[in-house]
This record gives sequence, C-alpha cells and structure tokens, in this order.
Amino acid sequence: MEQKDAAAGLALMRKPFESHQISEMCRSTKKDNQKGKCPKCNGYHGLPAIQLTYVGHAALTDRLLEADPAWSWEPLALDANGLPAIDRDGGMWIKLTVCGVTRLGYGDAQGKTGGDAMKERIGDALRNAAMRFGAALDLWHKGVLHMETEDDAPAVPDSVGLANAVNAIRGAGTVKEISEHLKAAVALYPNSKDSLTKHASERKAQLTTSLAEQA
Repeated sequence: MEQKDAAAGLALMRKPFESHQISEMCRSTKKDNQKGKCPKCNGYHGLPAIQLTYVGHAALTDRLLEADPAWSWEPLALDANGLPAIDRDGGMWIKLTVCGVTRLGYGDAQGKTGGDAMKERIGDALRNAAMRFGAALDLWHKGVLHMETEDDAPAVPDSVGLANAVNAIRGAGTVKEISEHLKAAVALYPNSKDSLTKHASERKAQLTTSLAEQA
C-alpha cells in the first residue's frame, strides 16, 4: 500500500460512526448482582445495570475493509496445540494490522463458554485493538474527548453525541443522577430539551417502579 493510501486509510479509522451503526447493551454493575428482568432492555441479567453504547462486529469489519481491504489479525501467542493462547483470566491478546501498522488488542469472553466464548473474545479483541487506531474512540471515552471552540467543527456527529446523552440519562441509577445528566444534556443540546426531558421522566418512572417491586 502506498504511503498516501495508508495515511488515508488510517485517517478513515478515526472517522466517527453514524448513529445507525452504534448499538446498545446493558451490563450489570457487579458480577454478583442479583438477576432480574431489566426495565431498559427487557433482558434477564444482574441488576442494577448500566447501558453502554458500542460498535458491533459487522460495523467494525466494514470500517476495517473500507480503510484497508487487506487488513488482518493474528493471536499474539499460540498454545501447545497451535491454537490462540488464552491467558489465565480467559482473555486473548491479538495483533491487528491496518495499512501496514500493527497494534495490540485484548479481548475476553464476558462469561460465555464453548464456541461462543472464542467468537466473543475475537470480537472484543478486535474492537479493543481498533480503538488503538481511533475507531469508535468517542464511545470508549466517558467524558468530552475534544472540547469545541466557535471556529471548530464538531468532533463527532451531533446525532452520536445526543445519543450518548440520552443513554446517560437512561442508564442513571438515581433520581439525582438523572437530574444531573439532564441538566448537562440540555446545556449541550437545547433544541432537544423536550425529548431529553421525556427520557428523564421515563427513567424516573422506571426507577420508581423498580423500587416498588423490590419493597
């Protein structure tokens, strides 16, 4: 790959993902949390849980192919059987190569077993390694990654930032947190105040219902 094409490919890896390419999932705040029906996703898992945004395997693969059709990955080490080495914590280190540049990544199985466990490790490791190239970096970061100035273009599409603000409200665990997230979101997106307030009201109702059921 020519140097000019490699530079363009690496720059493409940092391009923010569109809102329709971003998925949501709930994750328990602790491994030993008691399981129950989640009011956010209707799934059955440990509660309380937080809602996370992430880029799925298909969307990430599409980005990798767009940046470098010849991208590749390989395990950092092999076991005695010639298979990818799994560490004592159940995770796997990989090397991801894009546009001639190689960076490390780590993935684990998130408690899964069997064939699904290895697929989960690979997908998690690819997302982790791709983050080293800047892919979906704004989703990994919990704060404001790039402060804007009046002369700067938005660091990420407004739709993505707004989606993250909504997720923060929907993932709040207390009424105080909801109010804090709502106040911050309205300050950033005043034109979406009505929609944000609606999400906040729905989340408060969910918390009230959850507390009533636990009583």
